Order: sequence, then structure tokens, then C-alpha cells
Amino acid sequence: MEKTKKKSRQQVFTLLVQVGRKDGDGLPKGATGAALMIYASGVDEAEAVRETVAILKQADLAPLDVTGYGTVDEREAQGHEIGEDERTLMQRALDENSVVVAQMSEFYNGEETLEPDENRIN
Repeated sequence: MEKTKKKSRQQVFTLLVQVGRKDGDGLPKGATGAALMIYASGVDEAEAVRETVAILKQADLAPLDVTGYGTVDEREAQGHEIGEDERTLMQRALDENSVVVAQMSEFYNGEETLEPDENRIN
């Protein structure tokens, strides 16, 4: 009998996570927090969020808020343009069943340090 590969129910979700300060977080001196653009795999968005928060806490970060933007199909339906670099990171998250931090923007007195990128979700 030939075994067929079971199709994974895992999907990749785009998350924007805001983190505050915590001892040992590795954020630059003077930063008040940061925003992280993350691609996380999960069978649903709730699982992706739980896994992401757990991993960030293990990395000594202090997650404060998570905003979900859905799967690639959901984002495209909303009119988001998704570039090849972003798709590559999403595929990596799916292949490795992991959480991939795509971008981190530090905040100083509540202000972002990086200019918005056209590929970035605002």
C-alpha cells in the first residue's frame, strides 16, 4: 500500500505584536517598546497567537497587544499587496511550523523609529 502524505492543516497568519519593556529584552536603551511584524503557523489564528506570545515571553519580551491580519488569502481579499520576500518568510514559517519575526520597529516615547514601508501593514 502506498502512503499518501497527509495534508497539513497548518496555515500562516500575519500578526502585529506590540511589546513593552522588560529586563533582558534586548531592546535599545531609551526604547519604550517595539512593534514586531510576525508570521506564525497554526491550525487557526488563536493557536498562532498563543504560540507567538509564548515564544516572545521565552525570549524575555513583554507582549502587550496582538493584532491579527489573517492568512495570505484573507489579506489578499482585503487588497493587501504581498511581495515575494514576504511570501518567502511565510513559507518558512509554514515549513518550519514556527514563528518568524519579519520586522521590528522600536518605539521611543511612543513614536516609531522606522518610516512605514509600502509592504508593511499599518
